[in-house]
Amino acid sequence: QVQVQESGGDLVQAGGSLRLSCIASGLTFDDYAWGWFRQAPGAEREGVSCISWTDDSPYYLDSVKGRFTISRDNAKNTLYLQMNSLKPEDTGMYYCATAISPHYTGDCRPLPSPSWGQGTRVTVSS
Repeated sequence: QVQVQESGGDLVQAGGSLRLSCIASGLTFDDYAWGWFRQAPGAEREGVSCISWTDDSPYYLDSVKGRFTISRDNAKNTLYLQMNSLKPEDTGMYYCATAISPHYTGDCRPLPSPSWGQGTRVTVSS
């Protein structure tokens, strides 16, 4: 059974930084592309950043380019999202999931029916 567990969310002031982590189990982590997805209050879930098996050319949502960095540690089955210069519009629940490699789509989409975790809440105050 595939399980993912996100952590690292917090309440932070605008301009601050957070590092999100996602630990996965029940699958061969490095067989998959992975992504971070967020859902703001009253909005649909959107792809923030996705990374392929080979770590090259990750995808970033335009609004986070230059501020967020996605990375993966295959030895630890862990996905990370370093978030700097946070803005109030970054507020939301952040989820990680297996993804379609951004090489194929040019954007960040989850695989069909991925296993979603509980998410981790990021709140950025102005």
